[in-house]
Amino acid sequence: MADTRDFLLEIGCEEMPSAPLMKAQEQLGTLVAKGLDAAGLAHGAVRTLSSPRRLAVLVDGCATATEEIHETMRGPKCAIAFDADGNPTRAAEGFARKNGITASELVRRVDADGNEYVFAERSVASVPAITLLSALCEQTIADIKWPNYRSQRWGSEHQTFVRPIRWICALLGSEVVPVSYADVTSGNTTRGHRVLAPGDHVVSEPAAYEQVLEDAFVLSETRRAERIASDVAALEKERGGARVDMPKGVFDEVVNLCEWPTVVVGTFDEEFLAVPHEIIVEAMLKHQRYFPIYAPDGSLTREFVIVSNADPAVSDTVRAGNERVVRPRLDDAKFFYDEDLKVGLDAFRERLAQVVFQKRLGTVLQKSERMEAIAAAVASQASDDAQVQADAARAAHLAKADLVSQAVVEFTSQQGVMGGYYAAAQGENERVAQAISQHYRPRFAGDDTPDTVVGKAVAIADKLDTICGMFAIDEPPTGSADPFAVRRSAIGVIAMLRQLDGVVLEPLIDASLERYAEQGIEFDVADVTAKIRSYFAGRLAAIARDEGADPDTIQAVADTGVCDPHAYLGRVFALDRARRESSEVFDDLATAYARASHLADATLGIDVDETLLGEAETMLLEAVDEGTARVRAAVLAGELDDAIASLARLREPIDRFFDDVLVMDEDQSLRENRLRLLNRFEQAFSGVANIGALARRR
Repeated sequence: MADTRDFLLEIGCEEMPSAPLMKAQEQLGTLVAKGLDAAGLAHGAVRTLSSPRRLAVLVDGCATATEEIHETMRGPKCAIAFDADGNPTRAAEGFARKNGITASELVRRVDADGNEYVFAERSVASVPAITLLSALCEQTIADIKWPNYRSQRWGSEHQTFVRPIRWICALLGSEVVPVSYADVTSGNTTRGHRVLAPGDHVVSEPAAYEQVLEDAFVLSETRRAERIASDVAALEKERGGARVDMPKGVFDEVVNLCEWPTVVVGTFDEEFLAVPHEIIVEAMLKHQRYFPIYAPDGSLTREFVIVSNADPAVSDTVRAGNERVVRPRLDDAKFFYDEDLKVGLDAFRERLAQVVFQKRLGTVLQKSERMEAIAAAVASQASDDAQVQADAARAAHLAKADLVSQAVVEFTSQQGVMGGYYAAAQGENERVAQAISQHYRPRFAGDDTPDTVVGKAVAIADKLDTICGMFAIDEPPTGSADPFAVRRSAIGVIAMLRQLDGVVLEPLIDASLERYAEQGIEFDVADVTAKIRSYFAGRLAAIARDEGADPDTIQAVADTGVCDPHAYLGRVFALDRARRESSEVFDDLATAYARASHLADATLGIDVDETLLGEAETMLLEAVDEGTARVRAAVLAGELDDAIASLARLREPIDRFFDDVLVMDEDQSLRENRLRLLNRFEQAFSGVANIGALARRR
């Protein structure tokens, strides 16, 4: 077993941008681990660390040399390996070639079983790790990818990196691993914080590396994140439960903008608190990477957190400088808001005629007109209140108007939110303003849905219009492309419909497609409708699986072609409950269906001649018609357990029917009438699920 020493590779360079730095750190560990394995160097744990000016990988217990290899592989028997003249056969040549030698190098030897075989013997000498690590380091630096960032060249070299490399520290134990890349050669030194500990710092061995960095005022990304979070938590406690808003993306970026973080609190002028806090916050987060501070009651305060990379002794200077910098940013936000208030949403809405939604689907103004009709349709199903319906139409009418406002052009993530403020400012009622501000919800999985029926109606209208439009022009989402977020929109529509009792999806799809047809867009209505319903059914199947439904039950419901969330999921979970918790009910349900479907002939229809019926047949017909009515009422009311119970009660009359009646009577009229009765019986089940499929899988 070869000796082991720890290994370190540090790539030091000019300050790297945050996002590619994190991706490069992920690559670095993988590249080094794979390189060590490929080189035959045994090693322990591989871990990485980074700062804005360095990427480093530390390997525990790296072998100082590869193992010597002595291999003996047994091949075919000599009688097979050589012909009568002693010449190697194809079997011998193939075995030799497989083991990287010639047939003449094969060794003949009697093995333990007493038979003579040919053997291939191979010896590979040990190789010092230093040689292998030199090549590995140079290849690793070259192999790091920088997607969406153009790498740079410096000096007279042609090798590239995201930023110019200034030093390389490469050590195996205390020995320097010779590495050369773009005219930079390796050594045993690193560099400290630019201000607090400039210049070179000797690293005696990899185990000392992190302590050398810390002594030079450089912390790893994990330690920096912990220090910032700890200091912010202390700050929140000092302010009696205040909250510092630190979105993960901005927080990760700030962590990668410093090497020795110091939390500093700045303030902005009180006049800016009169501006909608969303754009004030975004101006600070997006442009300056400041974290706003909210009071315990949730209101925005004048304070904000700055994470400084300067000498902590000059924190007052840092604070003053950042306070000067933030003012023009907030001035801009206030100016945009004040100017937008002078225009009004109705005027903004007219400008939407110049904004393209999708080149074949028209402008955003046309989208808003379609949304208005769909939102009204949703609200009319959800509520009998005429004011709710009117509010939904009005909110949809104005929902997209803020897209051309100055504030939203500058702060695009606040679309809808700013529209809500402008609606309130121009006197729209609270429900309309809130619906406008929330109509983009849910934006992602787990996001909140709009709070009100009006808000949900507008949000459904927006998303359903997009879904139907993309299918109408035959540009549905694919596995690799979904530029209009159709998949996310469908999931959002389903989430909101599940919260709106009495709202059914199918007529809303029809209403949406009708608006496109009125606009003059040509498409096959039946075909597009079927594709949209199938798409929603696919999403519902995925949701049902995620929520624990049995795949057989999901397929049985899907076979009916239903795509409304209430009906689809209600049937799935009701059938699952019957199968798991009420086995007798499900057995009756499945048995009743199986007995009838075995003989039913759909080509004959369901019109039964009652004059030809006997007592058992009449009883079955009455039970079927009564059960069908109960099932339909239960389905409409969303009481799927009652629907299943009603179907299960049909077992007794169908059993009596088969006991008393010969279905396949020689009299053709009697026979066909009885088959029509069975068709009618089977049809009672069709509105719930493909019970036949479930019956076969019991």
